[in-house]
Amino acid sequence: MTKSDSLFANKKTVCDQVECLGLTFENDRSRSEYFLGILRQKLKDPEFRKIEGFPAGSDEDILALSDPPYYTACPNPFIEEFIKHLGKPYDASVSYSKEPLASDVSEGKNDPIYNAHSYHTKVPHKAILHYIDHYTEPGDVIFDGFCGTGMSGVATAHSGKGRKCLLVDLSPIATFIARNLTGALDAVAFSDAARKLVADVLAFDRDLYVTNHTGWKVRDRKKVQHKHYNHSSSAQGEVEFVLYSDVVACPNCGNQHSFYSIAVDEMEDALRAKIRCPSCGVVEREAEWEACYETQIDPLLGTPHQEAKVVPVLINYSVGNSRFEKLPDENDLAEIYSAREKVKAIGFPIIELIPGKETRRNVTRGITHLHHFFTPRELYCVALLLKRINTVVDPSIRHPLLFSLTACLPYASRMRRFRADRKGGGPLSGTLYVGSLITPPNVLNSFERNAETIASSLSYQRNIPRQTIISTQSSTILSNFPGECIDYIFVDPPFGSNLDYSELNFFWEAMLGVITNQGAEAIVSTSQDKELNDYRSLLTNGFKEFYRVLKPGRWMTVEFSNTQAAVWNAIQTSLQEAGFVVANVAALDKKQGSFKAVTTTTAVKQDLIISAYKPNGGLEERFAKSGGSEESAWDFVRTHLKYLPTVKVKGGQIEFVAERDPRIIFDRLVAWFVRHAFLVPLSSQAFQAGLNQRFAERDGMVFLPEQVAEYDKKRLQIAQAPQIEMFIADERSAIDWLSDFLKKRPSTYQEIHPEFIKQLGAGWKRHEVKPELSQLLEGNFLRYASKDGDEVPSQIHSYLSTNWPELRNLEKSAPRLRAKAADRWYVPDPSKAIDLEKFREKALLKEFEGYCSFAGRRLKTFRLEAMRAGFRHAWSQKNYKIIISVAQKVPEEALQEDEKLLLWYDQALTRSEADV
Repeated sequence: MTKSDSLFANKKTVCDQVECLGLTFENDRSRSEYFLGILRQKLKDPEFRKIEGFPAGSDEDILALSDPPYYTACPNPFIEEFIKHLGKPYDASVSYSKEPLASDVSEGKNDPIYNAHSYHTKVPHKAILHYIDHYTEPGDVIFDGFCGTGMSGVATAHSGKGRKCLLVDLSPIATFIARNLTGALDAVAFSDAARKLVADVLAFDRDLYVTNHTGWKVRDRKKVQHKHYNHSSSAQGEVEFVLYSDVVACPNCGNQHSFYSIAVDEMEDALRAKIRCPSCGVVEREAEWEACYETQIDPLLGTPHQEAKVVPVLINYSVGNSRFEKLPDENDLAEIYSAREKVKAIGFPIIELIPGKETRRNVTRGITHLHHFFTPRELYCVALLLKRINTVVDPSIRHPLLFSLTACLPYASRMRRFRADRKGGGPLSGTLYVGSLITPPNVLNSFERNAETIASSLSYQRNIPRQTIISTQSSTILSNFPGECIDYIFVDPPFGSNLDYSELNFFWEAMLGVITNQGAEAIVSTSQDKELNDYRSLLTNGFKEFYRVLKPGRWMTVEFSNTQAAVWNAIQTSLQEAGFVVANVAALDKKQGSFKAVTTTTAVKQDLIISAYKPNGGLEERFAKSGGSEESAWDFVRTHLKYLPTVKVKGGQIEFVAERDPRIIFDRLVAWFVRHAFLVPLSSQAFQAGLNQRFAERDGMVFLPEQVAEYDKKRLQIAQAPQIEMFIADERSAIDWLSDFLKKRPSTYQEIHPEFIKQLGAGWKRHEVKPELSQLLEGNFLRYASKDGDEVPSQIHSYLSTNWPELRNLEKSAPRLRAKAADRWYVPDPSKAIDLEKFREKALLKEFEGYCSFAGRRLKTFRLEAMRAGFRHAWSQKNYKIIISVAQKVPEEALQEDEKLLLWYDQALTRSEADV
């Protein structure tokens, strides 16, 4: 080992020397041994193990899984050195300006790298590549703090041009997958090792998957009706998979039958809706049949164990290139059941499943330990492979072999489902569900096929220097990261209660010996006693760390996939509290949904992409000096507008940029000021009037002077103006709809009412009081009363002149014009709107006083606008106790689903704790 000025690249020099972290090693093996030695010493430090999210596992198991400095199955102690060698210090003088990637991105999942290893959620690396190319420059450092399988690292590697990537995840199996997908695989050496491994297992037990050739061709099964055929006295085939069936008892006579024999219609390749008992003839639904159980001596536990009674009913096997099926014969049954005894001699990790909805999903079937997920022969085969893999000394070979094994484990287990139309099928994603009909395959064939896929899909790694470093830890505290060191963040965080990651991952991690630390897992989980507030708190802490490590003026992309408004608000408020400002929301279509995304009625079909930025240092400095003045508000708006997309075009049409809507801009301004512990020095109407004076408006959107020319140029090329989609769900959105309606068409109550009623659908918030239309009009708009001599307001005059030519040349005080304008409601000009807002605010606060004095435990219904006004006023008075007190009377669901209430409440909690 010698010193070198090289960068952090696993770059081979002459004579296979390897350069890494400024050091030169004789080969990659010596590099690994050197850094493993350092990691071994770190693991002896008790303080090191106190790092947030440190996984559960022995030193030896962590070391065996690690490949330092690139990957550690614990917090990576080499990250700071990595950034020192390859990162670029933040330099405020370096110009950087990017609009958010506003166009929708569509990339499919049918990619060899994507499919190399299953996982619960993944973003295709080709999709991430669009964002990396847009937001980063050559040599930039990209970070993903919820990296999962490391697709951000794969995308970074494919982007090239010296870009580097830092990946963090709480789950050891996730980071282990990421390590393999971003490693430096020697595809030839790995393929040879995988083939040799399979050959060694077969040499040890030659008859493991041998079966007598007495069956029929798969496509002929409807004709033969399960007869045995002797093709030759010595002909043998290789088992591809075995179909196992639960045994169930008739609810009438109690006789036992395999579920397959009574429930599957082989002629139609379908499951029967109602099942007839072959013994007594009674016909009942599947739910009425009773599961049967048996007690056997567990081969690994050595104690009696009750489990669901399962029997092999059909064997799918191959002879040459042809597929056959058969009923299990005596030899097949002997081979299957003898594996129970064989596995005792080989050994397998005896791990009890942790508490949880998913891990304990199959307890009624007798699945209480990891090894219960496997049928006897498949457990024995997995044990044979695992034992041999663990003896491989070189981690550059051992890790990809283990990777191939973990890739096939769900398919080799009882989770591999039966599909009536094609017999074999895969496990359900996002669950550890074990069904009544299962088809565990030939594990050796599955392992070898995975190895071939991995060798082929990852062969590109040999031509790309290793520029990715991976750490297994929580993102809530990134103490091993310096500040302002990251150029771009792409992150796909867990979303609420969508998936119980640590429970699902336990299936893999228990075998690896390194298990997720659930304490820092950002999910909503009944088994972990984590509610939405806990989830939001953990997420906020993570985003705060992302904010700290990101360079000012740079971007973070957040992928979102959850239909619950409460979870969406949790993301929004967490981003705002961390300091990020949202600039755009677009769609990411991954084309092929997971099981839940395809079949669940509320599942989203497209993921959303949130583009958020960390304001540049200049804005923060100016805000600190101005102390929350009105000018600082306009400074924020000017800065914010620079980050927004100027034009969005889709399908040849200009789209409305929602973030340029004055109402959205005002919401961003409020969140910015509240985070800095200041009240916005402008009312919403004063803000609207100020926007009109300072900025250009086009099609309901606000632009900087230098941006509006670009928009106008594009607008001239397209005939139709962008359309604003508005949905009435509460009082605020009802007011917004009325405002847009009356701007275009000042109308009488009789004209407004039928149009308004059409918009009131089932989407109205359950806890929100529905105000009358007359109440909304009187509190927010003006009506022309047509008194003698009163001129017709210009808003109404413009509308009438456009639609009634005969009125066009009349004076505003003309009787005919006043008669046509009579009783029409219209949007007031800014000066009158400010007075109207003050009057409305006073009425809302009066209503809020009633909520403050409410003596009951929960408010069943309330007026959301009054609640918002009350929270806002209490904040201005620094009366945080009132906010907290009233918030506790609001139904939890209602509080979580309103982003504005949640913002005031969270900040009130923070401020009140700070005052203690």
